[in-house]
Amino acid sequence: MLAAVFAFILLGRGLGDSYTVFLLPLERDFGWTRSQVASVYSIYLLVHGGTATLAGLVFDRLGPRWVYGAGTALLGAAFWLAGEVTSLWQFYLCIGMLVGLGASLNGMVPGSALLSRWYRSRLSTAIGIAFSATGVGAVFLVPLAQSLIGEFGWRSAYRILGIALLALLPAVLLLPWRRLAAGSLAYHREKRLKKAGEGWTFRAASRTPVFWGLAAIFFFTSASMFSVLVQLVAFFIDAGFAPLNAATAYGILGLLSAGSVMASGVLSDRFGYRQTVSVSFAGTAAGMAILFAMTYQPTAALLVLFVLLFGLCMGTRGPIISSLAARYFAGPAVATIYGGIYSANAVGAAAGALTGGVLHDLTGGYRAGLAIALVFIMLAALPFWVVRDLRNFR
Repeated sequence: MLAAVFAFILLGRGLGDSYTVFLLPLERDFGWTRSQVASVYSIYLLVHGGTATLAGLVFDRLGPRWVYGAGTALLGAAFWLAGEVTSLWQFYLCIGMLVGLGASLNGMVPGSALLSRWYRSRLSTAIGIAFSATGVGAVFLVPLAQSLIGEFGWRSAYRILGIALLALLPAVLLLPWRRLAAGSLAYHREKRLKKAGEGWTFRAASRTPVFWGLAAIFFFTSASMFSVLVQLVAFFIDAGFAPLNAATAYGILGLLSAGSVMASGVLSDRFGYRQTVSVSFAGTAAGMAILFAMTYQPTAALLVLFVLLFGLCMGTRGPIISSLAARYFAGPAVATIYGGIYSANAVGAAAGALTGGVLHDLTGGYRAGLAIALVFIMLAALPFWVVRDLRNFR
């Protein structure tokens, strides 16, 4: 079960994030501004988040076969079509809307719902491992996309990735989804003990400070991170590093992020989730400060230091938020509720990506975007300390 969830998140988010290495080729070929190119990624993130509640609702109503089958088909079609497009609005449709929806259907919302049926006492650890797929996807798929672009050009790279996904679709549909969705004996015992209709509804959950506190954490964390991440490969190349080295550094960030994601559950159980995320926010802010220094002196030593510090901190928050939501709002509507919370993650990412691109166009550099990112990361840490039920939840 965990392996299947991991694989689908890896494909969805890894391929979605591969747009970072398509950014400069598209900018050169079409003559678009940085904000125009970044806006495609913003649309992708916005759709990815805006459809998270829909993904949860479809999962709750129809089950995983429909969710994961449709997600894989959409991703394959979107990448194939992206190799044929000639205008910005077509990129909005293919990479922004179709990839955003496909990544949502293959993403953390249905994944968390499935894992909550199988892992009761070890849910934080299981979600942490599943969440690490976002980083592992960056390790393999971003450099792979860069290599395909370098060898065949960006159009053929999109077509190759699309064909590979569509070839995978029959295997996805033939997976034993009924057994995978059944859940553990402990899950069924808890389900039988609950009275009909008992548990959280989306409407009730959305009226709680915990719901909005978790949504705010997701929003401001993503706004901060993606105002940096979407332009990170371009940042390294502009600083004088070779394109493949820049993509590899981005991939190593993903690898380190995967390690921090997998360790987040253990660390939060040992030291407390507030303490764990607070340290990670401090490390992220320090990494952004290193990037700021690289705008003056882009040395290899600073690049290595940034990758180590930023990578080890950037994956910690998501699994903790997911675990808190799954435990606090446990019940038959948990996927829909978590989808509502998770949507703030992608809305914030879209806002951050667009803000970073606009500030780059207005200022001709990255310093203003980094300053805004630092403000966002400080706002993201606040709900863990000021929302009472988040402060005291065990």
